[in-house]
Amino acid sequence: MKNVLLAGAALGLLMAGPAWADIKIGVAGPMTGQYAAFGAQMQAGAEQAVADINEAGGVNGEKLVLSVGDDACDPKQAVAVANKAAGDGVVFMAGHFCSGSSIPASAVYAEEHIVQISPASTNPDFTDKRPGPGVFRTCGRDDQQGEVAGKFLLDHFKDKKVAFVHDKTAYGKGLADATMAVYEKLGGKPAMYEAYTAGEKDYSALVTKLKGEGIGVLYVGGYHTEAGIMARQMREQGMNTVLVSGDALVTDEYWAITGAAGEGTLMTFSPDPRKNPEAAPVVEKMTKAGKPTEGYSLYTYASIQAWAQAATTAKSTDFDAVVKALDDGKFKTVLGELEFNDKGDVTLPGYVVYEWKDGKYDYLK
Repeated sequence: MKNVLLAGAALGLLMAGPAWADIKIGVAGPMTGQYAAFGAQMQAGAEQAVADINEAGGVNGEKLVLSVGDDACDPKQAVAVANKAAGDGVVFMAGHFCSGSSIPASAVYAEEHIVQISPASTNPDFTDKRPGPGVFRTCGRDDQQGEVAGKFLLDHFKDKKVAFVHDKTAYGKGLADATMAVYEKLGGKPAMYEAYTAGEKDYSALVTKLKGEGIGVLYVGGYHTEAGIMARQMREQGMNTVLVSGDALVTDEYWAITGAAGEGTLMTFSPDPRKNPEAAPVVEKMTKAGKPTEGYSLYTYASIQAWAQAATTAKSTDFDAVVKALDDGKFKTVLGELEFNDKGDVTLPGYVVYEWKDGKYDYLK
């Protein structure tokens, strides 16, 4: 009877084999809260990448299983998400979105030997001060974005007063400071530099001050929710001030907040990956499924592609082997062919200027 039971147990393990072969990976970002539109982009890109990779045979013959972490762009919650991922046996994290979340979470991933590739965190400190070799990103950096934005402001608005405001976050302040530094270096003189509190519903006091100072261009270091309210309230006060910001405005939710008041808003973002031939089949599939393809959807997809190709090259999901493959390799993704430098930054084309027009954003003509 004992032998029969042992044989039965062994057979059960063999039949359950595929379940043990699952590879757990994660995506983390603001799935709830005021920046949930970006979390939705990331989750959609991650789910599509996992589905496509599994359909093609998985990674080294094993199936990817995706877990979704919600940090609500809160640093403490991001650390909790990272610790949970470690406890759940996640070997790779595509995340986080906010730099203020990615930076503290990266310390957990480094300690737990989990590869992290952020599709969206642009603060330079994320890679400049990375706590370990397994930290990467597929997006650009705020100093690169600031270089483009600062030069653009001086070249196109020499005769206007330019104000810089930020939301005090790692992303918002970092972007505003980087842009203003370039603007000043090239000879520009900021008319104002102030902080505002994120999450408020009324910025009329700030707008009134901008109006009193005769500000012609407002550079916002922050997210689409607050920038949208500012744009709307400037128009309500009869101002034709041009609002300029960064990549956190790449969501249709911005126009939902501003309506016609968002017309003419300018922003910097990387070249639109939806225009890449490599991305066309994925964009078509996601569009048919009603999933968002804007913003950071494809950046998240590419992060998972790069990790999967590195794990395939390494013939393993072992941390050291995958990190070496990421350091040494070139990866074919929906963003085009990419590779990482010795800091973990991606070597892709930089930033371009977009304009919001008729409810959509596209390259500034």
